[in-house]
Amino acid sequence: MEFNFDEHPHKRLNILTGEWVMVSPHRTKRPWQGKVETVNNTPRPQYDASCYLCPGNTRSDGSVNPAYTGPYAFTNDFSSLLQDTPEGKVNKSDLLQATSERGICRVICFSPRHDLTLPQMEVKAIEDVITLWQTEFKDLSTSHSWIKHIQIFENKGDVMGCSNPHPHGQIWAQSSVPVEPAKEGVQFLKYYQENKKSLLSAYLEVELESQERVILENEHFVALVPFWAVWPYETIIISKRQVQNILEFTEAEKTALAEILKQLTIKYDNLFETSFPYSAGMHQAPVNDGDHLEWHWHMHFYPPLLRSATVKKFMVGYEMLANPQRDITPEQAAKKLRDLSLVHYLG
Repeated sequence: MEFNFDEHPHKRLNILTGEWVMVSPHRTKRPWQGKVETVNNTPRPQYDASCYLCPGNTRSDGSVNPAYTGPYAFTNDFSSLLQDTPEGKVNKSDLLQATSERGICRVICFSPRHDLTLPQMEVKAIEDVITLWQTEFKDLSTSHSWIKHIQIFENKGDVMGCSNPHPHGQIWAQSSVPVEPAKEGVQFLKYYQENKKSLLSAYLEVELESQERVILENEHFVALVPFWAVWPYETIIISKRQVQNILEFTEAEKTALAEILKQLTIKYDNLFETSFPYSAGMHQAPVNDGDHLEWHWHMHFYPPLLRSATVKKFMVGYEMLANPQRDITPEQAAKKLRDLSLVHYLG
């Protein structure tokens, strides 16, 4: 019997973290008798008087939003990180360790309209969001020398813990580099020192040659299902030009990023004809920490849906106790996404 990626269990290496993923493609043949939920596809209004993110509305802390007409940013009223946290450490026999963490949490409203999401926004409006991301990144990194990492991300959908359906994302800037980007930084540096080249530049060459997992490509970016993907329809957007952070993008690259963000999220919505939930975020080089020539900007998308709008992938059992595992192969997921229309299912 000859080994076949599409039929036989195997492990794949995540080159960004150095960790392994178990793939079990034969399990897709099993019948589904698990949890099925109803889908709420009720249209939202353009303005919601009860929404604390809509223009002119009062937020829960009493602050009043301005009558903003484009992307709008403010400091989170219930920030997970605080600027005035005092320095402190605990270490008992190297077994109980803790250290204080300072930070700033910002909320980014993508649009004044309550009923829109990224795939329904115009490319120019998404460009405006990218411009605001750049402004926030620059302000946070230059105004606070103690900030070492800036995480730009979006949680979309209540299944991903999003507390408000108004289109928005977040930025967490903090005094240390968190776990996931730190793991990637180790792999980036190791590859760069050995090859004098970006790890993701080399990876892109392989992906663009095979085209097996590529979903979308334009002059400046590629969206694909990574070879090591964990989530059923996980994707990654990688810049063709190696840059360390979002501030280095040219105007042409900003437009290209807006276009591929819109196209990818349209495909997500079209997959199960629902407003597709996900957690997405950029990984960028640390700030206020010298040059990081090894780093390469990229953006992860982690959606939970598996078989339909009502069936989610859960990390349980083996995944929690051993290592991540998936049933459909990345190649199968890429083909399904690639074949979808670029016209949103709602028109």
